[in-house]
Amino acid sequence: PMTPPMEHEPMLLLAVTEFVANSAAFTYFTAGALHRKISTLPQRFPLQLRTKSMEVFSPQLQERYPDQPMELHLWARQQPLLSCHPDALHGTLFSSAEAFVVLPNATRVSTFLLNIDANVTGKPTITRNRLGGTVRLTGLALPVLQVKRLETVLKFGLWLFGVPQANSKCCPCPVP
Repeated sequence: PMTPPMEHEPMLLLAVTEFVANSAAFTYFTAGALHRKISTLPQRFPLQLRTKSMEVFSPQLQERYPDQPMELHLWARQQPLLSCHPDALHGTLFSSAEAFVVLPNATRVSTFLLNIDANVTGKPTITRNRLGGTVRLTGLALPVLQVKRLETVLKFGLWLFGVPQANSKCCPCPVP
């Protein structure tokens, strides 16, 4: 239990409990809102969604489906767990990623499925009377396979694109 401060100046008081945060996570999860289909990646990303790009991880994929486009389907396989701390909101995301080769007739062929668990930290920020936030990736777990290169690329991709995109969604709002 917290007692709100007794200030006489204009202020914004934001309180989020673990119950509220986990209820929101439960709602999004059960509503099926934690799904994403990715068919293209930014050009500057070191890996593109084509079998030719995946050759470094799986030469057989390029041999079987030469230079075909791919799709990546991401989803939460269980409800995210969130915990509130005085300075940040910490979360554990339990996700899966399935890659598909898109054949010329638009049929999709599943190529691999990975469970990816990530730990993130979100911190609120106030800059020049604007309320915002930042998200930081603090941990990433992949299955115990020979996927060190893939893990490195995923971490780089999340650092380069995933985290900045999440941070852009935490758009600063004016504080009264």
